[in-house]
Amino acid sequence: MAGSPVRKGRAVPWVLLALWIGVLALAGPFAGKLGDVQHDRAVDYLPASADSTQVARIQEELPGGETTELVLVYHRDGGLTAADRTEAARQVTAVDAKLDLVAPPRGVPSKAGDTLMYPVASTGPGIDEKARDAFVGDVRDLAHDTGGLNVEVGGPGALATDASEVYQSLDGPLLYTTVAVVALLLVLIYRSPFLWLVPLAVAGVADFLSMGVAYGLHQAFGTTISGQSSGVMTILVFGAGTDYALLIVSRYREELRRVQRPYDAMRAALRGCGPAVLASSGTVAAGLLCLLAADLNSSRGMGPLGAVGVLCALVAMLTLLPAVLVLLGRRVFWPLVPAFGSEPKQRRSLFSAMGSSAGRRPLAVLGAGAVLLGALALGVLNLPGSLKQEDSFTDKPDSVTAMRTLAAAYPDRSAQPITVIAPAGDADRAVAAARTTPGVAEVRAGRSGAGWTEISVTADAAPQTAAETRTIEALRDRLDGQGAYVGGPSAEQLDLKDTNARDRLVVVPIVLAAVLLILVALLRSLVAPLLLLVAVVAVWGASLGIAGLVLEPLFGFSGTDPGLGLLSFVFLVALGVDYGIFLMHRMREEVLGGQETGAAALTALRTTGGVIASAGLVLAATFAVLINMPLVQLVELGFVIAVGVLLDTFLVRTYLVTSASLALGRKVWWPGPLARKPAAPRPPAAS
Repeated sequence: MAGSPVRKGRAVPWVLLALWIGVLALAGPFAGKLGDVQHDRAVDYLPASADSTQVARIQEELPGGETTELVLVYHRDGGLTAADRTEAARQVTAVDAKLDLVAPPRGVPSKAGDTLMYPVASTGPGIDEKARDAFVGDVRDLAHDTGGLNVEVGGPGALATDASEVYQSLDGPLLYTTVAVVALLLVLIYRSPFLWLVPLAVAGVADFLSMGVAYGLHQAFGTTISGQSSGVMTILVFGAGTDYALLIVSRYREELRRVQRPYDAMRAALRGCGPAVLASSGTVAAGLLCLLAADLNSSRGMGPLGAVGVLCALVAMLTLLPAVLVLLGRRVFWPLVPAFGSEPKQRRSLFSAMGSSAGRRPLAVLGAGAVLLGALALGVLNLPGSLKQEDSFTDKPDSVTAMRTLAAAYPDRSAQPITVIAPAGDADRAVAAARTTPGVAEVRAGRSGAGWTEISVTADAAPQTAAETRTIEALRDRLDGQGAYVGGPSAEQLDLKDTNARDRLVVVPIVLAAVLLILVALLRSLVAPLLLLVAVVAVWGASLGIAGLVLEPLFGFSGTDPGLGLLSFVFLVALGVDYGIFLMHRMREEVLGGQETGAAALTALRTTGGVIASAGLVLAATFAVLINMPLVQLVELGFVIAVGVLLDTFLVRTYLVTSASLALGRKVWWPGPLARKPAAPRPPAAS
């Protein structure tokens, strides 16, 4: 029997490794199919209940299916010549002859005579994104610059194609950049030529598994998978997974100095930090799953995918990582090998110094920190307005250039039609009502089928302006009660803004309640969880405030994504509480070991501060990768979360939470038993 524990210590890691090989073999075929079910159509981002969503869905049922609408823009500074008009007509005729257009294109000259636009539409591509992109590419090949005549292809179809190309290009650069950033930070943190490879490889395995699970979710429940949600899932796998690895490896290194066998040291490490890792991942997953209450399709789809990424990272870090580390033994830490019975080098700890400064005047530190966060939060008032479609790219593609040319050349006419879908029996009444609506320049009835008629409405204002918004709202009021829906690209942007405002009111309280319940269960207290929640909400406000101060002046962004507030809240609250859990759980351990709360707070900061700082840097860096992406909404989301994580790591956790704990003393554990009397030291574990 004496050799049994030794044999077990050797067998368990190999069994876990074999199980993971089997899991990856099963997940492989599904992971490879994730790209096939990833879509970035308007309906995949729109609110489920909005008018514009109903329009997009009904259009798919009309004869020919969904319409791809483009605008060919011919422009010459100083005015178009007769030869320019002849060349434009020739190119448009070639487009009409080669491609399946709904109707022969009709040119609309600008008042200044320097621009000529041809709206064109086709039902050929339908809802097939690849067919749409091919159609747009063919139009761009046929309509091209010549002899100083500038030719641009814009419209909703061109914008969708350019956005799709950007999302498709994200997968490789996003993954490679994330891996490179995490690898660099791990090398600096571990100062070992080998150790950094282990958590990075395990995170890669978790990412592969999450892709397979995400595909299964889509097949089983129809979960929306977009380029944005799959990209965020990868970020979460590497960011959260590396955080858990840092905590586990740090505790494992401590135990290796006290315990001789790596297997036993790992068991002790998992017993010590396992509950904190489980609680932190549970908090993140629960917070993300609260997005299921959102009406916006893109937000609702991001919730399950984000939760899948976090849970796959958790499972990998609690099983595969320990198995690999145990099999590699102490040598994986070379050259800083933690020998059995040795003591770590005593260095002056930055976090000890921080704790000491907070401990001398905790109320003053707490007050100064609160004032600073409040002042930063005032920057929210400087956030730019809602992001327009044409401003959503960091680099301006052809479709955006075309929209700007049209806006300058046709200030009193929209080149982007408003689409009305009316019951076929009431189509004439809907057309008549639309024609008498203020702000409407032109109304044309289009296709009919499946009980519906499509009506194209042209506003007398440029797209996504206040005047066009008033026209859309007036149309909806005028057609109210007739069973008609008002949609189109501008209506979609309006619905996105309104639905995001609704989702914030619904999702934010649910997230706070879910996170609070998990923290209460973990910490057996009400005050400590409330303290952590107040801290992360303050961080969220300050992060948005900083964004308000820099997004327009520094990045040059003229608008913010309507979903920025909600998504940044969910991520910062869920991820920020992670570090609070690491700190508070260690503090509770020390209190249970017999220390007073004040001393326990300083001990927890000294022992976990380095890990929390490292984890915060890694997580902030992974989200900062999004700042290099070519879509404004990803840049804004990455910036706000990265700034928030850094604020949380180096200000809130180290100073404010520690100061509040010192000021409250045992009251921080109220109403649990630790609030009433000092805990009796726990007896040492039996050997």
